[in-house]
Amino acid sequence: MRADRLVAVLLLMQARGRVTAAELAAELEVSVATARRDLEALSAAGIPVYPQPGRGGGWSLVGGARTDLSGLSAAEAQALFLLVGPAAAVSGEAKAALRKLVRALPHTFRADAEAAADATLIDPSRWGERDRERPPMVDLLQTAVIRRRKVRLTYAGRAREPGERLVDPWGVVGKDDVWYLLAGTERGRRTFRVDRIAEAEPTGLPAERPDDFVLAAAWDEVVGEVELRRSRTWATVLVEARFVPVLRDQFGRHCHTGGDAGDGRARVRLGAPTPLDIARHLAGWGAMIEVVEPPSVRAELARIGAELLGRHTGGD
Repeated sequence: MRADRLVAVLLLMQARGRVTAAELAAELEVSVATARRDLEALSAAGIPVYPQPGRGGGWSLVGGARTDLSGLSAAEAQALFLLVGPAAAVSGEAKAALRKLVRALPHTFRADAEAAADATLIDPSRWGERDRERPPMVDLLQTAVIRRRKVRLTYAGRAREPGERLVDPWGVVGKDDVWYLLAGTERGRRTFRVDRIAEAEPTGLPAERPDDFVLAAAWDEVVGEVELRRSRTWATVLVEARFVPVLRDQFGRHCHTGGDAGDGRARVRLGAPTPLDIARHLAGWGAMIEVVEPPSVRAELARIGAELLGRHTGGD
């Protein structure tokens, strides 16, 4: 079920006290079967909604119609916002519904719900790495973010021995099935890949977090820094226009079309950390791609070609 539709269902039930699947279907512009599945999924997830059979029946929140969602426990409110928070990062409607739902919660649950909604971000764009399973440690880190407790990490950076550090967890981000922890350290904000965290031990120490911290904005800065490192070299190439989508899939956001070259080919700009990285990606294209510039990429392609020629000619 879409997370923003889940919020809409709860808001409707709060406002009306009791709804039928047909009424929900009409309001949300979905089929009756879909509305019924949504209601059943809410109930199965532990949200306090229940059906009343017979004439005048329908689905209700435990406690009937109220001005707040006091049927939700603190844990249930956190679980709901952990589910909706990532969707709100990419859906304006979900973001608006999330704000309304925060105001509808009892005051005692509101702070934790707001923290949960901002504890996790899903960035749907890819960096080209293969899919990975969500590490179990993500749940532990999310809880530390919500409760604002410091975490002691044993972390192994790239080509470094594992080291221990005490951090203030600020948010967890999932990107292309890779998870990251944004945290405050003695040296300022740092980003940790969760799959490189060997151990994470929550502490009872309160974590500090800047009052103006916004997870989505901080992650945008991280992505910008990474993308800058990943596109230090740019090459201009000519390729048949029908192959541009293949290059775009290969280079992702580091592929920019530059218009028609005038001979049936398209002019494309490609970015990568080094000339060798670009050349390696293009070597398999053979004569289907012409590198216009820079000379460094052309030189790397020529070197790769000479190596292949030397390795695969002669012999029996």
